[in-house]
Amino acid sequence: MPRRSYDQYCAIARTLDTVGDRWSLLIVRELLAGPLRYTDLFTDLPGISTDVLASRLRDLERDGVVSRRRLPPPGTGSAYELTERGGALLPVLGALAVWGGPSLGASAPTDAVRAHWFALPLLARLAPLAGDERGVMDVTLPDGTFHLRLGDAPPGTPVCGRGPSPTGSDASLTLDTATCLSLADGTLTATDALTAGTLTVTGEGPLAESLRKHATTATAVRN
Repeated sequence: MPRRSYDQYCAIARTLDTVGDRWSLLIVRELLAGPLRYTDLFTDLPGISTDVLASRLRDLERDGVVSRRRLPPPGTGSAYELTERGGALLPVLGALAVWGGPSLGASAPTDAVRAHWFALPLLARLAPLAGDERGVMDVTLPDGTFHLRLGDAPPGTPVCGRGPSPTGSDASLTLDTATCLSLADGTLTATDALTAGTLTVTGEGPLAESLRKHATTATAVRN
């Protein structure tokens, strides 16, 4: 089927022609954590139908946002991953996460929840505290753990991922749901959460020390 188009000579319209369909950007959100099988995508996109997921993946692959490759042994089957063009949507999704944070409110009983869906909102709030330090941090919430990568990374390196970092982390953060929501919606800064002790940091590396230093400095300034 031909792709629907706004038929407007505008960069925004062209972008929406490619990723403006329902579910498309959420597929990109999932693939920011690295390659995933079709079944993994289906699991973490509750509410999508198999037909729609297959259709969106075909469209994104055709438009150069997603590619599919065979998994090396001992894996079997194929996985989907973002192309370089698809990975360039990271700042777009990061901006959407910050913009949409104030709209979160309390979760409804019908809302699906995944811990890693807070990765991009928290990345935006935590990155300034890292200063010039670079590394990976594990973030533990009551609903699960995910990891974030702060700073530049080689092309194709995921900016976040489900579960603890498989290669080890440079810092570990623990926070409760209320603190996470307040950080995501912008009503609480990471510095204030660290100072209040509702966001705790463990680890001995430079990244962990940089995060703790902000809390110490903020306390000293207030006193």
